[in-house]
Amino acid sequence: MKLNQLIQNLKYREIIGSTDIEIKDVSADSNAVSKGGLFVCISGENYDGHEFIKQVVNYGCVAAVVERRLDTPITQIVVKDARIAVCEIAAAFYGHADKKMKMIGVVGTNGKTTTTHFIASVLMSAGVKCGLIGTLGVFYGDKFRESALTTPDPVELHKTLADMYESGVEAVVMEVSAHAAYFKKVYGVEFEIGVFTNLTQDHLDFFKDMERYRRAKTSFFKNNFCRYVVSNSDDDTGRKIAETVKGKALTYGIENPADVFAVNIEERLSGTDFVLNLFDCIYDVKLNLTGRFNVYNALAAATACALYGIKPQKVAEGIENLKGVSGRLECVFGGEFSVYVDYAHTPDGLEKSLSSLKPHGKRLICVFGCGGNRDKLKRPVMGRISGREADFTVLTSDNPRYEEPMDIIWDVERGLREETDAYVIVQERAEGIKYALNMAEKGDIVLIAGKGSEKYQDVFGIKRPFSDKDTVNEYLRRR
Repeated sequence: MKLNQLIQNLKYREIIGSTDIEIKDVSADSNAVSKGGLFVCISGENYDGHEFIKQVVNYGCVAAVVERRLDTPITQIVVKDARIAVCEIAAAFYGHADKKMKMIGVVGTNGKTTTTHFIASVLMSAGVKCGLIGTLGVFYGDKFRESALTTPDPVELHKTLADMYESGVEAVVMEVSAHAAYFKKVYGVEFEIGVFTNLTQDHLDFFKDMERYRRAKTSFFKNNFCRYVVSNSDDDTGRKIAETVKGKALTYGIENPADVFAVNIEERLSGTDFVLNLFDCIYDVKLNLTGRFNVYNALAAATACALYGIKPQKVAEGIENLKGVSGRLECVFGGEFSVYVDYAHTPDGLEKSLSSLKPHGKRLICVFGCGGNRDKLKRPVMGRISGREADFTVLTSDNPRYEEPMDIIWDVERGLREETDAYVIVQERAEGIKYALNMAEKGDIVLIAGKGSEKYQDVFGIKRPFSDKDTVNEYLRRR
């Protein structure tokens, strides 16, 4: 595509050089540029793309999008905001595939992954060809690939959307993280439906306080066009979102008045039963997922799918068709005792998972730790929650990243010991899991929280192969 075609709708300050040149690729990653490519110089938290201009010229780039004039022989397009520019350019380069499919974005601290899987299950059950983008990877048709980020960067996102469209996808359901909203990764994408799940403590290492974190989440609904908004009426922020976008918002909930709601909720270890009121259409629903929080996820999905145009009966059927979500309160062993693996890595997530399992076992044993180089304030909070909800806690390592594992563990233990002395510290995660399995007796439930379906452990910059599920299965098989 010619550069002048690529930037015809781009707002720029000035152009230095010719735009009558062929652009063969677009990139914002200096290590991923190619000959004949366009490089977008983005100023990040740790790196400034402008500093790599000589490198990308040597690699064969023929043009660059910049926020300030550079000393370089290639064509420069000077813009005010390179983050917005890369979204617009990537969308144009890949043929605006997002405009050719119905987009559904899910925002919130917890429940994004399960909600997107519920939505995808309903759409596919109703015969809609659906693509899914999120923490667990990218799924469409018979294609799957892992994703390093919950929400891909703009170039990768629009490349993926183009391939989805070429593969016959009609609707795309995607998780939109707080970081993605903050960094405008989905700028310009028109969403048929925007869904909000909840707001609880997380990512304060980056956002510093809950107000900034809240603004990042809600910026999605302010900065992106959403034809409809689906919001949680039992969440303070959810109610504010619904009030802000009056006229196009529908709510779901259990406690407060809502357009879509659930009653007669009965939780079992193997699932959850409830009565769904979907715009006054009443259905008995039997979820294959346990926990009251999964009722919220199902309600969010039901509301979104009804707005999409799926008939209420098909919505209920599609919700029931979801057998489970990898690493989301997933039962990985059921025998004399049960073992669950869950991604819960926030105070709210851990508390909900523990409280959902607690009524169904003789004892509840929790294995968990906290990630390094992340929100330190939540560590003692999560310690207190496990001490309060679990009968016994095995405190171990999560993804320590660049912190000393025991420093993280001491932070968590401060809160844990305020609630109980029924705990042990086992630094190595695999050994911590084995400790819990060895002490489990008939009727007990073991919850291994924090990593879910992750297949690695991040230790001082090295992602070592590791899986909670594999550790459980291999150890119990040998035993």
